[in-house]
Amino acid sequence: MKLIHTIIFLVISVLSLAQNKRETKNFDFDWKFSLEDVTEAKKTDFDDSNWQEVQLPHDWSIKQQVSKENAGKGWMEGAMGYFPGGIGWYRKSFTVPGTYKNGKVVIQFDGVYHQSDVYINGKHLGFHPYGYTTFEYDLSPYLNYGGENTIAVRVDHSNSPSSRWYSGSGIYRHVWLKVTDPVHVATWGTYITTPEISEKEAKVNIATTINNATQSPAEVLVENRIVDKQGNIVAEEKSELEIGKSKQETLQQALKLREPQLWSIEEPYLYTMETTVKVNGKTVDSYTTPFGVREIRFDPDKGFFLNGKNIKMKGMNLHPDAGSLGTAVPDKSYLRRLQILKEYGVNAIRCSHNPPTSEFLDMCDSLGFVVIDEAFDKWKSMYYEKYFEDWWQRDMDAMVLRDRNHPSIVLWSIGNETNEQYDTSGEGTARAIMLRDYVHDLDPSRLVTAALRPDQERRHNVNDYAQSLDVVGYNYQEPWLKDEKRQFPDRIIYVSEAFSYYRGRKDKFKAFDPVNPWYDVANNDFVFGQFIWPGIDYLGESKGWPSIGRVNGLFDVCMFEKPAAAFHRSVWNNEPMVRIAVADQSLDIDTGKPHWSWPFLADHWNFPQYEGRVIRVHTTTNCDSVELVLNDKSLGFRNTSDYSNNTIKWHVPYEKGKIVAKGYKAGREVAFYELKTAGEPAQILLSADRTHIAADGQDLSHIEVRIVDKNGVVVPDADRTITVEISGKGKLLGLDNGDLRDPFTGNAISTYFGKALLTIQSGRSKGKAGIKVSAEGLPDQVLTIDVQ
Repeated sequence: MKLIHTIIFLVISVLSLAQNKRETKNFDFDWKFSLEDVTEAKKTDFDDSNWQEVQLPHDWSIKQQVSKENAGKGWMEGAMGYFPGGIGWYRKSFTVPGTYKNGKVVIQFDGVYHQSDVYINGKHLGFHPYGYTTFEYDLSPYLNYGGENTIAVRVDHSNSPSSRWYSGSGIYRHVWLKVTDPVHVATWGTYITTPEISEKEAKVNIATTINNATQSPAEVLVENRIVDKQGNIVAEEKSELEIGKSKQETLQQALKLREPQLWSIEEPYLYTMETTVKVNGKTVDSYTTPFGVREIRFDPDKGFFLNGKNIKMKGMNLHPDAGSLGTAVPDKSYLRRLQILKEYGVNAIRCSHNPPTSEFLDMCDSLGFVVIDEAFDKWKSMYYEKYFEDWWQRDMDAMVLRDRNHPSIVLWSIGNETNEQYDTSGEGTARAIMLRDYVHDLDPSRLVTAALRPDQERRHNVNDYAQSLDVVGYNYQEPWLKDEKRQFPDRIIYVSEAFSYYRGRKDKFKAFDPVNPWYDVANNDFVFGQFIWPGIDYLGESKGWPSIGRVNGLFDVCMFEKPAAAFHRSVWNNEPMVRIAVADQSLDIDTGKPHWSWPFLADHWNFPQYEGRVIRVHTTTNCDSVELVLNDKSLGFRNTSDYSNNTIKWHVPYEKGKIVAKGYKAGREVAFYELKTAGEPAQILLSADRTHIAADGQDLSHIEVRIVDKNGVVVPDADRTITVEISGKGKLLGLDNGDLRDPFTGNAISTYFGKALLTIQSGRSKGKAGIKVSAEGLPDQVLTIDVQ
């Protein structure tokens, strides 16, 4: 099979090169891996026949056994979620055609965690320490054209845990083989801005950087065309450029776009800039850049404006892992997450605390999210301390140059909770200014921010650290925001991290009144947004064994919406809604920090232990009023305005059956929600988000598993161990249940509150993928996925 794939690669490569000098080949398949430090593995003739066959993206840590021995020390205990690190090697053999010899062949790694060394045919190409930035190497001088080549990668994560959360280990993002003519658009070589926009016309500036890798000067014709969604050329410009031998030059052009379609959260319209490079009348390179036409600005008193419209950022902090997939997250998994968040009402993402994949940002562009792209968590602390002086500039280049054409990105973040915010020597503030100014040089079109950790002494103001930032993010500091604004009236402010649940307040007039920190944003024009920590449960930062992660998100790792998520749905989403939840502090939930998830809430109606007792029921809504009905008996109507947090509290004598909430606006029923008491488990239900997937070896189907009674009601209190069998053209990639005390290994897991999630990945040939799910005492359930 490997020989067939190699022949296909050769044929396609030769045909493609004849038509277009630029190729970008997915290089994720047919790797070998060994979790041991074998220094001889860099040699071409090394025997790797006994190594494991793997496909990228690949995270070796997530497949290992968790153990208390992997805890880490001190405040880093549990940071890696009790997964091991180690040292691993990857190898891949491949053949390139002779036609590549006159071109430039580059390998690009989108992310390797971390401290990687790359070898081609035994030659050391380089070392890259940071685990979150893209890097590439020129293979051209070392390749055996027309013959076999071997690339080897050593990844050193022996210093695990090396981040404050689960980082994974290995080549956990895509790898690409890129082939170009010696005269070509440089990597990330286009920079597009839209400095002037009106209804009639937009000025579109493009800076195009061209590399001339030949030993002779080149006279180049650069053609840039703007193409709309329908494929029509709507603006174009041509210019000549002379480039010296082994040099690169940047060409500045301005195009006028008539009656532009603007990129917005509601209508994220994207254009494509098509760049063609010609030498002596012959096309030597074609390069495309998606972009959007939009205007952003920040006002210290009124907040954020997109295309002149004042918008509150309703945001979530997202870590890069996805439960049982670890950090090796396929693109379609990210897409599913973002689509769920979009429907929920999220319009902003903070990439905490490192640059995401470029594919993730493409999705944010197309779905309509605004994004804060963040470079670092810490600067001169943690493992990056020994690399900071030599590498910060290269890593900042990798983030800003790669990402600056994404219309979704509205702010660059240079750091999160850095120790420098406390520094009184002046060195820390100087470092912040250095990073800020460097980012401004790379991209003058956006402002720079960083997030501050709570500090009652407010040292970030005393040492001018906060004043060095264009925009200041505050983590969990809502009580201080008004004071900060009074002291610094020109400061642009947002909440970069916020509790997702309630925060207690007391004053001399009121008793304890728990309120959600969203109101500190909604009720203050000068605070332009809030980013919940965390939006989704994530691995690492465990509160202690046996939990392998932090579970304070509004969604669990399966992307099942939690009962407490009803509040932000009610204030972030205009769709009329009402939800029911039961306050039950006896629930067996791994809560992390208790004050982040108070009170414990359940979204079911199975409480035999409370039969005949009064329980507290919450109905959260964005409607004017709610009627609560228990077993067809109305418990009355209540106005939402009489309660805090859009949540009406009822005290109800529990009886099994059915409880219904009806939401009313202007006297008309507009929302409905019910909970039913479940009986004994009777069957397994499978529900796939996609039943037709591509036979590309990377596409996904996410299948929700529910244990239900004879009436189809999920049974929350009789969890069963399910076993999964996959046949045909697919494989089981991940198995989750949302309980991060239950490590995911193998093909079996217990349901959690009656549910679980399977992630199925397609094979590389067409056919059917069969999924069978079994549980003791229940009939098997089978589902078929079409792989085409």
